[in-house]
Amino acid sequence: MSKARILLADDHAIVIEGERAVLAEHFEIVGAVSDGRSLLEAALSLKPDLIVLDVSMPLLSGIEAASHIRARLPEVKFLFFTMHSEISYLQAAFEAGAAGYVLKSAGNKELLGAVQKALEGQIYVSADLSGYWGHLRHPDQVAKALRLSSREREVLYLIAEGKSSKEIAGILSISIKTVSFHRENIKRKLGVRTIAGLTRNAIAGRFM
Repeated sequence: MSKARILLADDHAIVIEGERAVLAEHFEIVGAVSDGRSLLEAALSLKPDLIVLDVSMPLLSGIEAASHIRARLPEVKFLFFTMHSEISYLQAAFEAGAAGYVLKSAGNKELLGAVQKALEGQIYVSADLSGYWGHLRHPDQVAKALRLSSREREVLYLIAEGKSSKEIAGILSISIKTVSFHRENIKRKLGVRTIAGLTRNAIAGRFM
């Protein structure tokens, strides 16, 4: 059985070497680059199975590079290995097509497990963020969850508690019209049509 082919991208040579050391035994490392433009060129040329990349890189960010690559090579998987723990970066990474997001603080051992899961078609999010995302198992679910604003999540969970629009408006000190606006936005973002669908998702904890 042939080994999965992996391309590495990071602007720090020591990180690249660390990744290579932990992954080379299990996978074929087809190349390593240090900036986003080189990543784009290498990916289109080498057509790897998976790319391990950083969020921040010179010339073109990892997120921008992933978006461009995904448009040309939709089968390639992306695993972000980064120091950025902010939700905004996590959101952008999954919207760009990420299959995983691992913090560098977690170390290379966690990276290996994340790569294996990503190649198996699973979502992996670093253990330090698992309280928020560890229960999600599909990229679309993660991206949908991250597109909910904090106020929309508040409204969603009040709906799950059986609160009426009037009650939600009172609790959050907003108008009933604003509650209705949030309801429609939530349904659109999560792909459900009914309040029952919203309630099931909220109770399942899928979008918190």
